[in-house]
Amino acid sequence: MPEFKHISPQDAHAMIEAGSCQLADIRDEQSYTLNHIPNAEHLDNHSLQQFIEQADPDQALIIYCYHGNSSQSAAQYFVEKDFTEVYSMDGGFEMWRQLFPQNTVSN
Repeated sequence: MPEFKHISPQDAHAMIEAGSCQLADIRDEQSYTLNHIPNAEHLDNHSLQQFIEQADPDQALIIYCYHGNSSQSAAQYFVEKDFTEVYSMDGGFEMWRQLFPQNTVSN
């Protein structure tokens, strides 16, 4: 059975800068609104199905949460939905914010 991969915030940053991936933020809506990685889509129970229908399953997908724990089960879910290259970002948004404070936006 295929599995997701782990990715460091640094490697995720490089993929994002290259424009070669999709981003999914699975934190709560308030946290997403306050601060998130540019171009990340907020996923929750209401937006999940639409994202699956509209996303490119053959383009890399990086999923992040607060600390990199919940994103692992979410990443495995996308693997099971036939996404071919799925990553869970180690350290989550908290690590990203420490490393790349200039690369965050708010709504």
